[in-house]
Amino acid sequence: MESLLGIIFHSIGGFSSGSFYMPFKKVKDWAWESYWIVGGFFSWLIVPPIAAYLTIPNFVDIIVTASPTIKAFTFLMGLIWGVGGLTYGLGVRYLGMSLGNSIILGFCSAFGALVPSIYYDLNPTEGKISFTDMLSNPGGRLVLAGVLVCLIGIAISGKAGILKEKDFATGHEDKDKDFSLVKGLIIAVISGILSSFFNYGIEAGKPMAETAVNYGCNPLFQNNVTYIVLMWGGLTTNFIWCMYLNFKNKTFSDYTNTKTPITKNILFSGIAGTMWFLQFFFYGMGESKLGNGASSWILHMATIILTANFWGFYLKEWSGVSKRTLKTFGWGIALIMLSIVLVGIGNSL
Repeated sequence: MESLLGIIFHSIGGFSSGSFYMPFKKVKDWAWESYWIVGGFFSWLIVPPIAAYLTIPNFVDIIVTASPTIKAFTFLMGLIWGVGGLTYGLGVRYLGMSLGNSIILGFCSAFGALVPSIYYDLNPTEGKISFTDMLSNPGGRLVLAGVLVCLIGIAISGKAGILKEKDFATGHEDKDKDFSLVKGLIIAVISGILSSFFNYGIEAGKPMAETAVNYGCNPLFQNNVTYIVLMWGGLTTNFIWCMYLNFKNKTFSDYTNTKTPITKNILFSGIAGTMWFLQFFFYGMGESKLGNGASSWILHMATIILTANFWGFYLKEWSGVSKRTLKTFGWGIALIMLSIVLVGIGNSL
């Protein structure tokens, strides 16, 4: 029953994450950097403390009394993850919902499953599985095989992107004006690898979560206190970059330009940002039920990939492409999903 609840929570979080970019498509006449940072304020600054306040009343005391080293390391992981989150938005912009999410989250799945074990090689912890442990037992080797399959699936998905670009080049009028394969793939690789550091940050901030449980907090919500410090790191990275783009592109006027639907733009950006955070809210609930960081991360990524591809086809991102292109993309998705199954089985062993 606990595992079933964990799967349900991860599915809700994955659906929220896979759908979060949709409200951004309702934003009109704003530059990308403007609506991204407005959504980010909701994701990383406004909603996390509200969630913590509702579930961990003494979260401020826990953060204040936590070891400076723990907070600094969690914040650092947030900074790195923030670059991944920033480039995630750009990757989806240039590759579309389907291809962008599949490639980015494929990399994120693979590295997110490995990062915690590498962390425990560097910081041995009783009861935690290190990368060396994975190499020395069948379950761990199956996880690594799953990661390899995932990378193959990503490569095939990238091939589908190349075919898609060729299909569009033959004269389709419905080509997405933002679609850029080379730029998108470079960004997607960076995003996929760095986004996995969120899982690293959760592991680094575990002592704060454990303190919350010791204070009587429901274990279901224990990660909500960790998220606050982790999200500060993400906000820092994204704020600096978006302000730079506002300055470079002279788009500071977006926030005050009455010729644009300011209220609606803030509303839709806020909805997108809130949905972005809710993935982690439900991720924490799911992870507390499954009790396995790598398995939780992989399951979370799987539901996001499926949801994002649903929206991608709904938005007709693949309309007008050849059957060969669709078939290639289907094989890529199938391998990514197979890798998730392999990693899940490997972790259960």
